[in-house]
Amino acid sequence: VQLVESGGGLVQPGASLRLSCVVSEGTFRSYTMGWFRQAPGKEREIVAATRWTGGNIYYGTSVKGRFIMTGDNAKNTVYLQMNSLKPEDTAVYYCAATHRRLITSSYSLRDQYDYWGQGTQVTVTS
Repeated sequence: VQLVESGGGLVQPGASLRLSCVVSEGTFRSYTMGWFRQAPGKEREIVAATRWTGGNIYYGTSVKGRFIMTGDNAKNTVYLQMNSLKPEDTAVYYCAATHRRLITSSYSLRDQYDYWGQGTQVTVTS
């Protein structure tokens, strides 16, 4: 399974970006999908995740209310809409997937994900 991210870039504070993650095999709704990010010198952290069933999406505390995770069945693509971006959102953003039906408390566990994208850089600066 290949995950290919795109959509990163350099933006000013307050701007929006939409990241995309194309899933190469199967349908994305058959996976637990997550978005992670890693800033320089910091550990990779969970941004958003869902196993799609039940419609609940988990968001990290620092992005809740600003970021939205969605999916497009026709394009087999998962998106991360990022609004009201802040300098502290600067990081490499990764898409991840696993066949496991993770429970909410496991979404943040990086070793539970089997597939990772190459990452896309998001830089927020004035």
